[in-house]
Amino acid sequence: MELILKEDVIGLGYKNDIVTVKNGYGRNYLIPTGKAVIASASAKKVLAENLRQQAHKLAALKENAEKKAAQFDGVKIVIPAKVSATGVLYGSVGAAAVAEELAKQGIEVDRKIITMRDAKRVGDYEAVVHFHKEVEVTLPVSVVAENAPAEVSAETVAEEAEDKAEEVEAAATEAAAAETVAE
Repeated sequence: MELILKEDVIGLGYKNDIVTVKNGYGRNYLIPTGKAVIASASAKKVLAENLRQQAHKLAALKENAEKKAAQFDGVKIVIPAKVSATGVLYGSVGAAAVAEELAKQGIEVDRKIITMRDAKRVGDYEAVVHFHKEVEVTLPVSVVAENAPAEVSAETVAEEAEDKAEEVEAAATEAAAAETVAE
């Protein structure tokens, strides 16, 4: 079923795009909610005329989106989360958490225009902010453990292991030296 989108639908298309969807999705969700109309020949002609008349408005919208995207230069997001002993998060970190962290940094963004694969472990991820169909910004997102002492203890355990290994080597060389002296 061919439809003309009346608003942006993340994962499907942007306003005024002609998309092909399954019949049930179109009839049961997109058309009743007003997000799309059937792409008949007359509807396509009306769309073409509207796009021609609104070309300057669309260019202004794209320019506005590019200005918003410029705010994100050099922005890195660090999200602290509660973590189990195995490194798995209690819950997950998604687009809502990214929007909240951006708000703390003074950048207001609707969480609905952010897409991100849910983070279930500590690590680095990417979030994409869709301002316009031609303007998208990719943000690096780092999920870190909120209970940092557990991480620090893991690091200190590694350091202590290295120190003990050095002590064992020193003791072994002393024992070898004492053996050669004893002979």
